[in-house]
Amino acid sequence: MCAAMLHAEGRRVHHGLTMCGRYNLISNLTVLGERFEFDPSQLTLQSAYNVAPTQDVLTVVGGESRRAGFMRWGLVPFWAKDRRIGSRMINARAETVADKPSFRDAFKRRRCLVLADGFYEWQRTPSGKRPMRIAMRSAEPFAFAGIWSVWKDDQGNRIPTCAIITTSANELLKPIHHRMPVVLPRDREDFWLDPSIEDPSRLRSVLMPYPDDAMEAYEVSTLVNSVANDGSELITRVA
Repeated sequence: MCAAMLHAEGRRVHHGLTMCGRYNLISNLTVLGERFEFDPSQLTLQSAYNVAPTQDVLTVVGGESRRAGFMRWGLVPFWAKDRRIGSRMINARAETVADKPSFRDAFKRRRCLVLADGFYEWQRTPSGKRPMRIAMRSAEPFAFAGIWSVWKDDQGNRIPTCAIITTSANELLKPIHHRMPVVLPRDREDFWLDPSIEDPSRLRSVLMPYPDDAMEAYEVSTLVNSVANDGSELITRVA
């Protein structure tokens, strides 16, 4: 998936291991609240150009009304003994999410939107890996299909965690990577968030590659390789 992964308690980055493993969210809360139909008044959000696993990420859940909040990226099943397992569960494959013990309960009952403006992938070339940013041609924010769970530590603290679902790449992504995160069409977001829908076959029907003609991909600076870097220069096009 996005070819970078941050270890749960460290700062090391490994390229080529996961997808999606790095993205950005730079739209302000007012724009996000209007687009994704939630009340942003109780939240604060800073622009994040280099979101990485194990960080808290902005998500939206459904119910009687949509609610936004932060979850730790890297799903920790409620039965897990150690939350560090989440660093290996940042993504769930669309093809197996309904069957894997770590994901199937969340897929059936606890689904969310993970908000983003773009994501990164590293393209293999003869001269090395080139970081690429993938975003909407319209520059609008969008939502990854996510699943979530709540894990309790030894002190009884409830820690919400999430994972992003991935699928096969569309035609735009295929030259870069064979997988991509599931980006939900706007008209399927309510369906995804509807807690009354539990049929795996119906839910799988929306886990498709996003239309490539609505997206763009361009090379960005290798500064994005390090999670220590986080600024607007990370999304600037490389000539």
